[in-house]
Amino acid sequence: MKKKILTIAAIGAAATLTLAGCSGDGMGGTGGGTGGEESGSGDKGTITLGFLPSWTDGLSTAYLLQDQLEKIGYNVEMKTLTEAGPLYTGLAQGDVDIYPSAWPELTHAEYMNTYGDNIEDLGAYYDNAKLTIAVPEYSELNSIEDLAGKGAEFDGKIFGIEPGAGLTAQTQKMMPEYGLDSEYELVTSSTAAMLTELKSATDKEEDIVVTLWRPFWANDAFPLKDLEDPKGAMGESEALHFLGTKGFAEEFPEAAELIEQIKLDDEQYGSLEDLVVNEYGEGKEADAVDAWLEEHGDQFDWVVS
Repeated sequence: MKKKILTIAAIGAAATLTLAGCSGDGMGGTGGGTGGEESGSGDKGTITLGFLPSWTDGLSTAYLLQDQLEKIGYNVEMKTLTEAGPLYTGLAQGDVDIYPSAWPELTHAEYMNTYGDNIEDLGAYYDNAKLTIAVPEYSELNSIEDLAGKGAEFDGKIFGIEPGAGLTAQTQKMMPEYGLDSEYELVTSSTAAMLTELKSATDKEEDIVVTLWRPFWANDAFPLKDLEDPKGAMGESEALHFLGTKGFAEEFPEAAELIEQIKLDDEQYGSLEDLVVNEYGEGKEADAVDAWLEEHGDQFDWVVS
């Protein structure tokens, strides 16, 4: 628990560093940040992985891909951004070769409608992702419907994440369906800021409503429960995909073949994210992947040792 809570500070620091690199990024003026970090000494070319450090599904799988792609002979460049929009733009323009944990079916459907012609799907690695509205487990509320008429108890706020996130857009669509739009404000800033508010509230056992998703380590780190969504306004479960820039599989066939084979279940994914984000933390992601492969590597045919 302590390690997981401390991770909030690490995520905030990563977001700050990313914001500091927002200019001159080669992303067509979209404002995304870079954190160019290249490693590997292979001779099969350089592959750029673009991800948002505060979205720890992509953070975890980015370092897993870095490990595996380097082992089959590619150089890997890690490029960090702060919003999904610039990441999809960079992917479509070829400034980023892979987005290592996308939600293209529902959550990021708008981005796929805009940029999909210049993006190719490299395969899904996890098939039970979903968006949620959550409250502390000590709350008497059990459904999103229960929020109606109780805005004063929550200071009229639902704490969200980045303004450009698919989760943010989906929550904005959900609120009028439950009659919450006149009673609540969706407060957006960053994942780190939301987690800070969540920690503060749960430490004091105060009421709070937040936007969350599964899989995400915070669901286990904090005393939380998902509110039921009888109207299905937060969307159905979907898969997490590896997306490549158009022509990726043709340019990097061995990489595409490897990536297509990667499939993780709840326990395997949860262990990876926990090691990368919580047990090892910022700056030791490669060590975390090594530890994960030592524990789980023999469960997969695709693992390169």
